[in-house]
Amino acid sequence: MKHLAYCEKIRAVYSQIGSGDQGYMPNAISVVLKTLDQIANNPDLPEDVRDNAAFAAANLLISDYSEDA
Repeated sequence: MKHLAYCEKIRAVYSQIGSGDQGYMPNAISVVLKTLDQIANNPDLPEDVRDNAAFAAANLLISDYSEDA
């Protein structure tokens, strides 16, 4: 299972969504991009964390992702 490769916090929320205790977001990529943007733009975080978030977001934007899909 893909979710097992991630941290405990992600696995816990994954289980909550799967059980119906937490809401599922069908357009999750938009949420991911907004979150990565907030991380990349946060001057209180370490620069390497901000750089990683910016890199991940830019790669998503260049990939096949489309907000219209």
